Amino acid sequence: MIRGQPVWPRFLPTRWVVEMATLGPVGRVRRGPGTVGSLAGLLYFTVFFGVLPPAHAWWLTIVMSLPALYLAVAICGEAEFRLGQRDPGSVVLDEFVVIPLCFIGWHWLPAVWVAEWRWAIFLGGFALFRFFDILKPLGIARLQSLPGGWGVVADDLAAALATCASLHLLGWGWGLWQA
Repeated sequence: MIRGQPVWPRFLPTRWVVEMATLGPVGRVRRGPGTVGSLAGLLYFTVFFGVLPPAHAWWLTIVMSLPALYLAVAICGEAEFRLGQRDPGSVVLDEFVVIPLCFIGWHWLPAVWVAEWRWAIFLGGFALFRFFDILKPLGIARLQSLPGGWGVVADDLAAALATCASLHLLGWGWGLWQA
């Protein structure tokens, strides 16, 4: 038993655990399953979070993400155990659930005010997330040493928050340049 790891996924059939952790066929792609899982997360953000009212979107994104993060810790940790691998590449639920956190406060970015530039925020956020997720700078790599699902999800959570901060810093710089 891994300390702090939720117990309830142990009672689920292995197939369910693995299918949830890999998002079905998404995690089974041969090349770049994390990138494909992140693209699926971008769709998840667009459908469920991108439509939130701008005045409340930042805190609703956080509140709505908490159950998904808990689910990811539980399922990814159990999948890791059942697959017998530490943070397997096929497990992409962690990337999927953190993508909305990359875009906390995106309504405040200067590029949003120009409708033709909104796509740049999503493309930039996606690229920055993959950068932070793959290279794991700023101590992000150390988070993988946390036990069970916590280690699987924590590095992606940190990559998402680093992406969010970077987007806001870039937006701030863009705003200064435009002034």
